[in-house]
Amino acid sequence: MLLNVGTLLLESMKKKYSFIVFMVICLAFIMLPTADIIAQCPMCRMSAESNLENGGSAAKGLNNGILYIFMFPYILVSILGFLWWKNTKKNREQNQEELG
Repeated sequence: MLLNVGTLLLESMKKKYSFIVFMVICLAFIMLPTADIIAQCPMCRMSAESNLENGGSAAKGLNNGILYIFMFPYILVSILGFLWWKNTKKNREQNQEELG
């Protein structure tokens, strides 16, 4: 009985640490500097470049807007992943209480 509890705790810790490592890697990719990314279609890029040449600042706003829109799916997936992890952790604790 004690051996089973020990192996369950060890497996739980391994999964917990692998999940934490996975989340850190995901956050690292999300937080990478994205200011230098050119995220425009060719026509938008030509329009933005001509605007910059004429002294405008529409290109910077266009890039920021694209990156802003690009960011939300990652945030939503991160939130859903956290909620799923929290719910799974809660269910495991309830199952261990029932067994123990």
